[in-house]
Amino acid sequence: MTYQPRSDFLQIMRERGYIADCTDYEGLDKALLAGPVTAYIGYDATAASLHVGHLLNVMMLRWFQKTGNRPITLMGGGTTKVGDPSFRSEERPLLDQAAIQANIDGMQKVFARYLDYREEGGAMMLNNAEWLDGLNYLDFLRDIGRHFSVNRMLSFESVKSRLDREQSLSFLEFNYMILQAYDFLELHRRYGCGLQMGGSDQWGNIVNGIDLTRRVDDAVIWGLTSPLLTTSDGRKMGKSQGGAVWLNGEMLSPYDFWQFWRNTTDADVGRFLKLYTELPVAECERMGALQGSEINEAKVRLANEVTTLLHGAEAAASAEATAREVFEQGGAGGDLEVALLPSDALGDGLTVVQMLVQTGITASGKEAKRLIAEGACG
Repeated sequence: MTYQPRSDFLQIMRERGYIADCTDYEGLDKALLAGPVTAYIGYDATAASLHVGHLLNVMMLRWFQKTGNRPITLMGGGTTKVGDPSFRSEERPLLDQAAIQANIDGMQKVFARYLDYREEGGAMMLNNAEWLDGLNYLDFLRDIGRHFSVNRMLSFESVKSRLDREQSLSFLEFNYMILQAYDFLELHRRYGCGLQMGGSDQWGNIVNGIDLTRRVDDAVIWGLTSPLLTTSDGRKMGKSQGGAVWLNGEMLSPYDFWQFWRNTTDADVGRFLKLYTELPVAECERMGALQGSEINEAKVRLANEVTTLLHGAEAAASAEATAREVFEQGGAGGDLEVALLPSDALGDGLTVVQMLVQTGITASGKEAKRLIAEGACG
């Protein structure tokens, strides 16, 4: 990012490492300075909870509101019926209406922890089924579909990668990017929404919406994407040995959520403090540069800050107390889950590394050795 922004929001995004790309930095910066601006991120209801992989973009919405702008969380009650094919090797399973609504209900609990929906002019939670469910197919093809070039759509990396591997892309999925583009047009018309944000895998879909709105309404709007994060050892952010790291407390306990962050690799601490907490950037960098045993206290601070935002200060304090009791004092904390091994698995004995893998605490011996080396399995 060579352009130096003046608006509070873009300055924060740049300093903390949230930005992968933007369609027009200077134009968006001027709009934010004149503000407030309304922006949205869309979330399809494919699961009963958001997971850690969504958290970076949720934090972007939180900062957007904290800098005086209006965020929209757009629930994909309509688009979930189609399924986003972006960078997937196969079509998503189709969900019925009851399952989609149940998933939306679960996801809404998470957003309420990060955004303020109460005040007039504050955050909005919308559902694109409101305008997608009632579309007339022929009218939609004539009025909206004619603005899309199939040649251009085939050039998007999310589609191209699927076709290059000779994997089927259904006509249903191919329509997804048109529907998402139409979402941006509708949100601009109804609520003056001028910005769509999302992960960098959504770049093609976002650009489609900007282009459609320009063609149909002759309006200028913007797109901003965040990087797709991996940990320093190459793992996809948000995945653990047990699968997704869910943000709903009913699906993953606050203690296990806290422990996920406490087990962060040393090299990721500073970066994660900037992305997932609201601590000053200088403090994040200072803690991220710590070495030896001191970096472990920085990891505890990271776990406490992130857990407090999601589950509250009391849950974070309880998780830390349990961890210290177990790993420093040899006790058995009340929040600690118990992993059982059958007696015949013991054989002639197990090493700590083998035990961590066989109980599912770690996914591999390599990960177990890393946690031991970093003092997470004291």
